[in-house]
Amino acid sequence: MAQGSIQGSLKERGVRLTRQRQILLDLIDKSGSHLDAERLFQLAQEQDPKINRVTVYRTLKMLKTGGLVDELDLMHHEGDQHYYETRLKQEHAHVICLRCGKVEEFFGEPLSRLRKQVETHLGYQVLIARTEIGGYCAHCQTLRAREFDELRGRPPEPPKTSEETERKPRAAAPKPRARRA
Repeated sequence: MAQGSIQGSLKERGVRLTRQRQILLDLIDKSGSHLDAERLFQLAQEQDPKINRVTVYRTLKMLKTGGLVDELDLMHHEGDQHYYETRLKQEHAHVICLRCGKVEEFFGEPLSRLRKQVETHLGYQVLIARTEIGGYCAHCQTLRAREFDELRGRPPEPPKTSEETERKPRAAAPKPRARRA
């Protein structure tokens, strides 16, 4: 949602956009990451040391109640932590790595189709759609595979250097023999 739209929505509700509220909105909208209330407070204080936690929490509640900000739990990766983002014109899914906590946003036609299917098949008038997908990013998949190998008793393969990837692949390590009782 554009800043002008948020400002207009606040004005329609008779809510003044104070300097402190503007700082908080700008941080939520332009930070490039999903911020929790505490991190938002810390960043806001860097811009205006007079901002206090009460202002942050009251502003978040007002923006959330007004439908201007979404509160997300992001698969509860960090426990009961909640994160905030301004409503965007285009809906998107949050894809969260359940190991490292990396959050990526997915935009695309499949989300629009899902919304239409829900409206058509279930007869809903969908006003908002939030989608969270949990899994493992490519990096964490590699780390998990190594951990599984170690649990199975296989030595982990050392990371390959660029020289090794150009050479012939090494022979597989011999399998450990089963012990006889």
